[in-house]
Amino acid sequence: MDQLIKDRFNDTILQEAMRRYCIKNDQIHSLDAFESFIYEFERDSRAYILRIGHSFRRSESLILGEVDWINYLAEGGVSVAKAILSESGKLVEVVEDQSDGAFLVTAFVKAQGQAPWDLWTPKLYESYGEMIGRIHTLSKNYQPNKVAWKRPDWNHDLFEFVERYLPESESIAKKKYKDICNHVNTLAKDRESYGLTHQDAHGSNLFVDEMGQITLFDFDECAYNWFINDIAVVLFYIVQDAEDWPAFTQEFMSHFLRGYVHACTLDFSWFKEIPSFLKIREIELYAVMQRDFDVNNIDNEWCARFMHNRKSRIENDVPYIGFDFESLSIEI
Repeated sequence: MDQLIKDRFNDTILQEAMRRYCIKNDQIHSLDAFESFIYEFERDSRAYILRIGHSFRRSESLILGEVDWINYLAEGGVSVAKAILSESGKLVEVVEDQSDGAFLVTAFVKAQGQAPWDLWTPKLYESYGEMIGRIHTLSKNYQPNKVAWKRPDWNHDLFEFVERYLPESESIAKKKYKDICNHVNTLAKDRESYGLTHQDAHGSNLFVDEMGQITLFDFDECAYNWFINDIAVVLFYIVQDAEDWPAFTQEFMSHFLRGYVHACTLDFSWFKEIPSFLKIREIELYAVMQRDFDVNNIDNEWCARFMHNRKSRIENDVPYIGFDFESLSIEI
């Protein structure tokens, strides 16, 4: 999280956010503070999530666009954590920070179940793919309720982000990033391949209940992008815990894509672009690590593992996963 946001947040802001959603002190507890301040609260014997972000990251209109799309997907039958109204009937509450910005507060139904890490099976991989496919099918017909709520395109501020958080010593990584982004910007953008996407639909942003129902949440990064990018991002993270990445890619993608095509049409020619989208996410995450950690002293095991030899791999064009993605069409 940007230090500016941390410095402006205090208990007065939290108490005002709680008042807007009629939350008592004994009903709430903190969960996380990565990009926003996240809390869980209870009301009428139901669990909810309170998210407090800042206008420095997202405008009120952008967040309204996010929750509008979430609720559209829910109405379309996708299991997502719906946004709920505040006591005054708003989807986004604005709490001034007594400076030149504001904290933006939203609340969601808490997803049922648990994180999927110990639950993955081929059947669940297939359900995962079907859920992403259903989102993409609905995306093809989605229009925000207000023009001002339209979410940005994928590269709206990415160059600025990578430029800001990668130090001058990372000039090669910056160039690699621009080159790969320039390449994907030459790809076709049509209704069947490009639309509003989650962009971050990995295992930490979904729960699985006892019936095997997947519920997706955290749409903070949603933006217009190629549908194949959502598939690449899913693979980017789920492969992390595998010992043999190419072998796992073969196994996982065969099941995931089988579910996907049940819900959405897929042009197999897009498979050859997966390495490009994997590389984009790799360099973006590399920039996030530079922002959030002393890269020479990372105490988070997952982050430290990701950063191991990462600079060399990026600079020497080592594929994130050494795999022939065009071969996947044979498996479907």
